[in-house]
Amino acid sequence: MSLYYDAVGVLTAPSSTGGSFKSRLYNSRTLKASPAQVYALITEAAKWDILLKEVIDQAGILKLEPKLTPLLSLLLVHDHLLAKNGIAATATHPLRQAVERHKARLRGEFTKARVRRSCATIPDLKEAVRREKLAALTAAGASVAAVYPRWVRINNVRSSLKAQMKLTFASFESVETLQDLVVAGDDKQERMRIDPHIPDLVAVAPGVDFSTSPAYKTGEIILQDKASCFPAYLLLGESWAGGDLMDGCAAPGNKTTHMASLLHQYKSDSGLGRKKNSPSRIYSMDSSAIRAKTLQKMVSTAGADNLVTVLPGQDFLALDPEDPRFSNVTGLLLDPSCSGSGIIGRDDIPTLTLPAGKTTPPPSKHSKNQSKKRKRNPGDSSTQPQPQPSTSETDEADLHPDDTTTITQDRLTKLSNLQTLIVQHALSFPAATHITYSTCSIHLLENECVVSRILASDVAKQRGWRVQRRDEQPKGLREWGYRGIRSEEEKVILSQDGVGRIGGTEEVGLSKEELEGCLRCWPGDEEGTGGFFVVGFVRDGDFDGYASGGENGNGGEEGDNDEEEEDEDEWGGFSD
Repeated sequence: MSLYYDAVGVLTAPSSTGGSFKSRLYNSRTLKASPAQVYALITEAAKWDILLKEVIDQAGILKLEPKLTPLLSLLLVHDHLLAKNGIAATATHPLRQAVERHKARLRGEFTKARVRRSCATIPDLKEAVRREKLAALTAAGASVAAVYPRWVRINNVRSSLKAQMKLTFASFESVETLQDLVVAGDDKQERMRIDPHIPDLVAVAPGVDFSTSPAYKTGEIILQDKASCFPAYLLLGESWAGGDLMDGCAAPGNKTTHMASLLHQYKSDSGLGRKKNSPSRIYSMDSSAIRAKTLQKMVSTAGADNLVTVLPGQDFLALDPEDPRFSNVTGLLLDPSCSGSGIIGRDDIPTLTLPAGKTTPPPSKHSKNQSKKRKRNPGDSSTQPQPQPSTSETDEADLHPDDTTTITQDRLTKLSNLQTLIVQHALSFPAATHITYSTCSIHLLENECVVSRILASDVAKQRGWRVQRRDEQPKGLREWGYRGIRSEEEKVILSQDGVGRIGGTEEVGLSKEELEGCLRCWPGDEEGTGGFFVVGFVRDGDFDGYASGGENGNGGEEGDNDEEEEDEDEWGGFSD
């Protein structure tokens, strides 16, 4: 029963913490159930909530069962009616019995709901409910500008955009804008839009389910938000002529597998002048051994084992840049821990439509022994254990976006210091010529301020690092309109809702050209992304005896040569 109490706790917790819904779950130190199970329960129940409310209200079980709350009843009835193994509790548990005492009535109301919608199968019913939810949002005047689509990246290691257009998206209608993806009513025609900025990226309507798709199960398609595709594309550009790559903060692995996809595609293309006897390799790591297992699973499912070497439990800051293994690492991708202040949309905690009834949480079975055991009352956080310090430098517990501290100026400063330290470490790799740094934050302190500090560092000056200019970025990203900002006030103009804004008048000392080299994504606009920041650093000449460019750099013409949410042992599939 911990699964349901944990889910209620997550859904009723204050929303003042940073980080994505999924990543907060996977890094929580207060859950007793598997984070993957809690995440699956909440997201699946959210897809059925209006129908479950209808069934529960019609069955009237909340009036008959005082131990049930609307939220608990929705989660329990979901598993009772729709989960393969039913409610995840012993047959004698009081809450399971409170639901199963009414199983005939609940089944009857569920059947009536399906008949009313003329659905012969459960998948048909699920699609009907999805359309009802979409129509309700439209009728309520939901903003058409802030459409957050489901982003689907084609994995070139296993497939191609051309192949997937004939398979997974064969029945989809192509549309011109993201707003065209969202159509109210009972039109069953699915719609898609090929993204104009990121190669092999497709947008579909929010809520479209790929979990049963063969292409999803085999790693031919990967669910990854558009903004998180920027770093790999910025790093590799439109071709990659040689040199190894490194993802220093990799779990769960979407950016690593994106690099592998781009590498595979470029290797397959002709005329790139690659050395056949020196293929590029990707070193990918995460300081958590548990998350590294998920990273390895994602790499294997994506078919990238021949391209990627996973270093399990390896802290990037503990790597020796002079290690012979990394003597040919020319490109590094860094997406370290951040406040997560830019993550909104479908990665937020779902808001469920609940049945009518009381809202007071039920008494916990542990309430009589509160001095020794954690309270099971999800609304009371005072008795929950405090997070223990992490031994990892790269992923410190008090800096991680998923911990329960609020986003304060002091915390942003600590994050900024750590982010700067990580990028400076990357600058010292002997063969490195290209680095991307990214965050899912909208805060100046974690973004442009870090860039300014990096450029002012001794290692950057000694080795000739600079910001990659806009005209040097790959074509799709050169055309991206949102660029770096100089002050928090400028951010407020661009970010209309000011999500997670920390006030301040600090300005960064970057030139106009350097700010133009920084790419920004803003939540709530017409682009369908959350808040995100990415910048590329490049080296032009030879410094300190290290050679840059040439066969260790990017290929192609100058200007075209650069580019959620963590899991436990249980595999949760590809997602952003």
